[in-house]
Amino acid sequence: MSPQKIYILGGHQSDFAQNAARADQSIAELFIDTVRSGLAACKLDATEIEVGHVGNFVSSLFSGQAQLGGFFGHVDPAMRYMPASSHEAACASGSMAILAAMADLEAGRYETACVLGIEIMRNVSGDKAAANLRPAAWASQEWTETDFVWPCAFNNMLSLYEERYSLNKDHLYAISKQNFASARHNPNAQTRQWQFNEHSFSNDDSANPVVSGNIRKQDCGQITDGAAVVFLATESKAAEYAARHNISLNSIPTIKGWGHINAPISFKEKLQLSEPEGYLFPHINALFQQTLKRAGMKGLSAIDGLEVHDCFNITEYMILDHSGLYAPGEAWKAIENGDISKAGKLPINMSGGLMGLGHPVGATGVRMLLDSYKQIAGAAGNYQIDNANNVMTFNLGGSATTCASFIVGKTNA
Repeated sequence: MSPQKIYILGGHQSDFAQNAARADQSIAELFIDTVRSGLAACKLDATEIEVGHVGNFVSSLFSGQAQLGGFFGHVDPAMRYMPASSHEAACASGSMAILAAMADLEAGRYETACVLGIEIMRNVSGDKAAANLRPAAWASQEWTETDFVWPCAFNNMLSLYEERYSLNKDHLYAISKQNFASARHNPNAQTRQWQFNEHSFSNDDSANPVVSGNIRKQDCGQITDGAAVVFLATESKAAEYAARHNISLNSIPTIKGWGHINAPISFKEKLQLSEPEGYLFPHINALFQQTLKRAGMKGLSAIDGLEVHDCFNITEYMILDHSGLYAPGEAWKAIENGDISKAGKLPINMSGGLMGLGHPVGATGVRMLLDSYKQIAGAAGNYQIDNANNVMTFNLGGSATTCASFIVGKTNA
């Protein structure tokens, strides 16, 4: 039996440039405001939502607040007794919330779901933020000699690529430069008004200081406050929604394929599973293949754009070959050929990605799905990909421990 088709009715994203602490906004207020804004944007009533799912990594550390599902009851009286749950998988928490909501709808338990991803991270010092993010690794076993786990971890990935294939740092800077440039077209991007100069994407220690090893400031994603929400529906409910709003059911984007793989949390053990002459992380290539297969697609040629997890530019670089766009070690070709630009054969991170748009950890997976929806609905504004029929996401948690992917597309494309 084919699984229930899942439709995306729309959603909302907060302004990732806003500093919640400076705006005196609590995580509860951000939660409530985002869901209410999403309902209004989609012209949905709270009475229509049957279940809620929340993606969040460490609100208990950053905000001293857990049990986030309880805030649905403060969005609207109709949600006071709505079933809800929270999901944690580090940076992939939002994607896990989406998968759980899909499973609820596919099982026939409910017909509509609200999925929220949320994180507040800029309310503490940089040192404290780094400590709060450490649990996404094997906290007691890995990178214990450094206070800044993730720049150190992804510097390890960069070094491995350099040893195995050789690496031109200018290719990594090209990724950063494009993602920050794309963010200028996104009205919700954290860095949309940031200024850079001719030395910002170089080895200039003043304009682009070292963070860890070969990782520099402009190689990194952002520490961000923000939330994103999407509303999912079964075909019968989507049909009702379409009729009420006088639109075609086929005009509503659907989740056409999904993938989910979990690797050992140990980075060392992941490397032991590496292919000596092939992929550094074979499970990531397997994830792309299973997602495409579930969507009934033979390869990336069916995909018109990617929203990927550029927590560091080396991560996006890794995805260029692990996705199957090029053979292992040939990711540089995608950059030199202009393949990942807006006019290229596979535009990547037109939203600005985690580097330009921002990375509120628990929200990122949901935000990626929302941006994919916008591309298919023709609602991405100045970062719209021409003739987008299918857009794919790739979201990872930790050192590529939890990996998830979705394909959003038009029903008839």
